[in-house]
Amino acid sequence: MNVRSAIMGRMFLLLGLLFLLPAAILMQIFRVNLLEGDGLKELWSQQAIDTIPISAQRGNIFDANGSLLATNSINYKVAVDPLAPTTTRDQLNNVAQVLSRHTGRSASYYQNVIRNASNRSRYIVLERSIPVSAYDDLKELGYRTLILEEEYRRNYNFGSLSAHTLGFVNHNIDGMSGLESSYNSLLKGTNGLQQVRKDRSNRIFAYVGAPQKQPEQGLNLHTTIDAYIQAITEEELEAGIKRHMAKYGTAIVMDPKTGAIKALANYPTFNPNAPSSIDSENRRNYAVSDMIEPGSTFKLVTAIAAVEQGVVDFDEIFETPENGRKMIHGQMMRDHDPLGSLDFKGVIAKSSNIATSEIALRLKPETLYQYARNMGFGTLTNIDLPSEMPGRLQKPFEWSRVTQPWMSIGYEVQATPIQMVQAYGAFANGGKMMRPYVVDRITDEFGNVIRQNRPNLVRRIAKPSTIEKLLPIFEEVVSDSGTAEWAEVEGLRIAGKTGTAQKLIDGRYQAAYRASFAGFFPADDPQYVLFVLLDEPRTSIYGGFTAGSIFKEIATRIAGLDNDIHRSLIEGNYATVPSDSLITPKVEGLRREYAKLILNNKNLRASYSGSGDYVMEQFPPAGEKIAGNTSLNIKLGTMETDSIPDGFAQIPDLLNMNMRQATTLLLSRGLDIEMIGSGTIYTQFPRAGDLMRKGRTVTVRGKARPMQQATTVAANN
Repeated sequence: MNVRSAIMGRMFLLLGLLFLLPAAILMQIFRVNLLEGDGLKELWSQQAIDTIPISAQRGNIFDANGSLLATNSINYKVAVDPLAPTTTRDQLNNVAQVLSRHTGRSASYYQNVIRNASNRSRYIVLERSIPVSAYDDLKELGYRTLILEEEYRRNYNFGSLSAHTLGFVNHNIDGMSGLESSYNSLLKGTNGLQQVRKDRSNRIFAYVGAPQKQPEQGLNLHTTIDAYIQAITEEELEAGIKRHMAKYGTAIVMDPKTGAIKALANYPTFNPNAPSSIDSENRRNYAVSDMIEPGSTFKLVTAIAAVEQGVVDFDEIFETPENGRKMIHGQMMRDHDPLGSLDFKGVIAKSSNIATSEIALRLKPETLYQYARNMGFGTLTNIDLPSEMPGRLQKPFEWSRVTQPWMSIGYEVQATPIQMVQAYGAFANGGKMMRPYVVDRITDEFGNVIRQNRPNLVRRIAKPSTIEKLLPIFEEVVSDSGTAEWAEVEGLRIAGKTGTAQKLIDGRYQAAYRASFAGFFPADDPQYVLFVLLDEPRTSIYGGFTAGSIFKEIATRIAGLDNDIHRSLIEGNYATVPSDSLITPKVEGLRREYAKLILNNKNLRASYSGSGDYVMEQFPPAGEKIAGNTSLNIKLGTMETDSIPDGFAQIPDLLNMNMRQATTLLLSRGLDIEMIGSGTIYTQFPRAGDLMRKGRTVTVRGKARPMQQATTVAANN
């Protein structure tokens, strides 16, 4: 009996425990659903819902005429995950077939890429950049194995043009130099947010009605840079540096009346589309960050101070030593040549160091220092570009006995090229010094002006009467009797000053020099101030011959571009109609019918290969000299319309067309035309290949051809 009771007791205990388990489960279900249900649902929602950013588009950068300098482009990358659910061999083959149709590579190429990948690989990249049409076709397949990614890139439409001004971005599309850096917070905008759901595997899914915060798109910069003047400056600077075998050089063009920078060039340069492909030193903006001893271009400070303080008489004669040397406080002062007797005009025009230092010593040290300071030396110009250096201007209590005479000729003082431009701009502007600037206005994505930069008067550096007295003297520099005869442009009044400065290396002056020229034109109503600097030119150390000759080429071409200056020049000084048959025109990127029009107009034959409506390649390349009977090889193809942003058109090469042909071609692209002169077009603005907003105006200049030439072309057409 006792044994049976014990067994029954154990059975009841076991049954009790068995009944307690479902009771506990029911109690837990009751607690989860009724007592704590709302809190647990909220916790689940927080863990299952996340947000992902919606990228804001970086703002565009335009030149002064609306040409698109920097914009955004999208790269479409395609990869596959062979281990994704429902993936079949047929699907992978279909992906290979679609890609093959768009890229020109065989389907077997992509099949081999997949086959040769690791068996465990779940991310096999097939192409890193595919056309939009390929992206759309692949997306329509709807395969889970497909991985399609959009990658935004910064695109600089003209390569290295204005590279140091524009700057570049890093892999996160953040500005690293130039305008991209100084205006980064405005250009980049603010990313939006998209709410999404996550599953237990942490995979993200969009869902209908998910809340969104739209991104604030980046603002656009409209610069003062004139792309055509920039191109001229870069081309002539590069040619001059190679001609004179210099290490590097800088050239800056500014409007002296406003301070607007029209062009800023350094050479060697770099391509901001691939900034890491070149030495980082070439990415440095010498124009604002290079501190140099300016040499004789600094004599402008001494001249203004001496005239305004009345310590020099224009008729006074200065006797310089016969050997061109003079000992001053134990140091030898030298002229470039023995110059003999000079009046004040001759002192500046022939750049006598000895006479200039004699004049400077008549001034109090504090006076010379104050004039230099007033003209912007030793302080930032506050141009809207990063990494600007203030230069170096010692205070009088820091001077040695030789500082004043040597500073008067541009030694024991350090200046940046942008400071030199600002100082000569003030001279050209009647003594009113303007702050240099690059960004004219900032607009939003709808074109509304957010900020408008106005010309900013810094100070007056001298009385107007002082400037008027000195202007003819600095014009004399650019003449046969001055040191800058190589900068002279027939028919164009130019005022300026040459500079040659020995370089201080490791605390000692070495047999290495910098050559420079600062000038402005037209001297009677200055529109442009231009500074050119060369480092260690090997053909000559003198700024008049080296930097002055580059100044001449740039000024000549700018004068041909400016309508007002053009009308004031002697007819035919600089403009001639180029040959019809010796230079290959640029037809790449044009529609086939437009290319034929240009080639026929130049009396050139061509053979065509390939299919499509656009010229993809040409041989010989544009700009190459060819014989008149040469036949061009033209390869046709299809151009993606996405390469030209909506609302923009690419400007064709109009040179040597007649006005009627150019008008037809421009109107077909949605552009207007302004015709100056008649006959054959010998120059255009903007240049061929630029992107310009539709509705804007292209300016062309025409000149009648000789009758025999015109008859020949007409007969051939």
